[in-house]
Amino acid sequence: MTHRCILITGAGSGIGAGIATELAAAGHHIVLTDLDRTAVDAVAAQILAAGGSAEAVALDVTSDDSVAAALAAISRPVDVLVNNAGLQHVAPLEEFPIQKWDFLIQVMLVGVARLTRALLPGMRERGFGRIVNIGSIHSLVASPFKSAYVAAKHGLLGFSKVIALETADTDITINTICPTYVKTPLVDKQIADQARTRGIPEEKVVSDVMLKPMPKGVFIGFDELAGITAFLISPPARNITGHTIDVDGGWTVQ
Repeated sequence: MTHRCILITGAGSGIGAGIATELAAAGHHIVLTDLDRTAVDAVAAQILAAGGSAEAVALDVTSDDSVAAALAAISRPVDVLVNNAGLQHVAPLEEFPIQKWDFLIQVMLVGVARLTRALLPGMRERGFGRIVNIGSIHSLVASPFKSAYVAAKHGLLGFSKVIALETADTDITINTICPTYVKTPLVDKQIADQARTRGIPEEKVVSDVMLKPMPKGVFIGFDELAGITAFLISPPARNITGHTIDVDGGWTVQ
């Protein structure tokens, strides 16, 4: 496989850091971005110590100025964009602060559009680009108390389909990977939040809320998401665009 320059948002921890580490091990140059510069510096240091190639840049996906500054600071053109930055807030809509609701949409939907829009001209000029959105099982189904997250993740699918059509005249693709729960700090926080909101023990959140709908009944691994990303940026996937890749352990086939 040709080694690519891959920019990953929200790469300071969780899925972003996990994918970054796996793809760096495959020989790609990784541009780690996150609102928390200290966090991505630490991930970049780990990749470099393991013999990989990486650089870290602070990035606020809700800011045009931050996006412009980050892209100006990196060492080489971006071949692949992985839109991963995200956050969660669990509350009934009546108790959901509208500013928080708007912020989740700004990060996980508007931020995706902002960064994709900034990188597309360069991809067009070079005649190659791959965009991989990290969606969620909540791009496909809903859960109570997650109205902003579900709305943003559903929106990613429509956005991807439109951009697939707009880039069909060149070697650019865009797809959305939709995993069920991955054991990350974000999910750990959700476990506590859902236990409080639903009035049940945390172990019941894991067994009865998160894993019960999955016939396979297991958390998704970083290696799975990195492997799917690696395939989507490879030559055999050049005509896969605008699609949703479900990694749900059988959840949505029932």
